[in-house]
Amino acid sequence: MKTITQNIPATSKYTKALEWGKLITITGSAQLIVQLIGFLSAIIVIRLLPTKEYALYTLANTMLGTMILLADGGISTGVMSQGGKIWKDREKLGLVIATGLDLRKKFAIGSLIVAIPILLYLLLHHGASWLMAILITLSLIPAFFTSLSGTLLEVAPKLKQDIAPLQKIQVGTNALRLVLIGLTIFTFPWAYLAVLASGLPQIWANLQLRKTSFNYANFKQQPDPAIRKDILEFVKRILPGAIYYCASGQITIWLISIFGSTTSVAQVGALGRLVMVLGIFNVLFSTLISPRFARLPNNRKVLLSNYLKIQVILFALMAILIIMVWQFSTQILWVLGPAYINLKKEVVLNIGGSCLGLIAGSSFSLYTHRGWAIKPIILIPLSISAIAVSASLIDISTLHGILLLNIYVASFEVIMHMAYSIIMIKNVKISNEGDVAT
Repeated sequence: MKTITQNIPATSKYTKALEWGKLITITGSAQLIVQLIGFLSAIIVIRLLPTKEYALYTLANTMLGTMILLADGGISTGVMSQGGKIWKDREKLGLVIATGLDLRKKFAIGSLIVAIPILLYLLLHHGASWLMAILITLSLIPAFFTSLSGTLLEVAPKLKQDIAPLQKIQVGTNALRLVLIGLTIFTFPWAYLAVLASGLPQIWANLQLRKTSFNYANFKQQPDPAIRKDILEFVKRILPGAIYYCASGQITIWLISIFGSTTSVAQVGALGRLVMVLGIFNVLFSTLISPRFARLPNNRKVLLSNYLKIQVILFALMAILIIMVWQFSTQILWVLGPAYINLKKEVVLNIGGSCLGLIAGSSFSLYTHRGWAIKPIILIPLSISAIAVSASLIDISTLHGILLLNIYVASFEVIMHMAYSIIMIKNVKISNEGDVAT
């Protein structure tokens, strides 16, 4: 299947603009459908699950994200970084992906050993019975293992910029998820069934991703020791930071689950569903921007120019989004139902923190896809200090205080990741002024 970029000559600014226009249109329209379907699924879950059950559902989904991050440990970023160097060679690219898939299986075991006891404790802490806690934990397993291979199987199509099949798969997966949730939760409003219904469609998605990815990468090979060594070298540099982000990335949920009430956990989870609109930007970024940035030549002028353009656009888009949420907070909260209608200030704080987190994450994604990583001895102490100082200034037992903490921490991360990105770009040694962006 020919990609869009193969059908358009890249010889002028006009053709490049046309190329980007088509890519953004395809990806954006598909993601609009994906996010709409996902939002409908989320609203069904929020409105039909009792507050206590939704709190348990929130804890389970938060832990699922943490488990996936731990099991990845930077492997997917390492695969993208390695693949960006040899993305035109089907055999070599397939070897990189095969090695990444093999590594992830080993990391998954460690992730389960760490995460499951913590999840069981939190579920029991918030009133779940042992039977319910075990059922919720088991319901995470399908989504966990399928998500591990799913992100790696997307690497080849993303590097090749064959976007349409990826979007079709995502639309189909979310539609199937909506159907399963609709068939189960209306009759059985239990957290573990909602979690299971959300995870099972990824099995179908992975089957489709394997077919698409195999067009560009022969991953049916034995793992390569040399590539494994290269990926692990990168993982060693990024893993401590990834572990830290497992905690800090969901700092609001973790702190409110320990210091706050079950109702507050449900409120944080419900507000989190409203920021699903940011998923459109996240997917556009991970599908169109990060892979292309990984392919750019080692030209500091090109890298800096592209990086700054990306950040300016992101800041502008996030500012517009925050203003819109502020203006229409009442209407937005009505969608969640009467249990959450009084969270007008909180919904603005939540979207603000999420937007800052997206900007920080964009910088992190860009420089790690170039194979760069902040030394953990610098990253972790600075970040923990930022959290500690912020937490000492506010009441973290309240929803309002937790959301303020999220904004303070996200603001620090924006500054840190942007500064590091610019420093690394400035330190690029090769500067071929004749190179152009890809």
